[in-house]
Amino acid sequence: MIVAFILLRWRILVPRRTISLSQAVDELARASAHEGESFSATVARLIEQGARAERGALRGPRYVATGVGPEDLGLMAERYLSDPVQTP
Repeated sequence: MIVAFILLRWRILVPRRTISLSQAVDELARASAHEGESFSATVARLIEQGARAERGALRGPRYVATGVGPEDLGLMAERYLSDPVQTP
């Protein structure tokens, strides 16, 4: 693997790596590219998404909102929670 560092305008070092891809992986990456996205950006995005999925970082929240309650609950939660609870 060839590794070089490129100095960008803002002096950010970006590792540049040369890798070999099979024809099938190359076709998959090209098919997954967003409009206007470079091949390198596509491959970097797919690697990041795959790595996060492997680590479980793309899990959903550990709760499911029910939609029941006041609309400003997120902003006023402390006030609502400090008020005494009244049951009907």
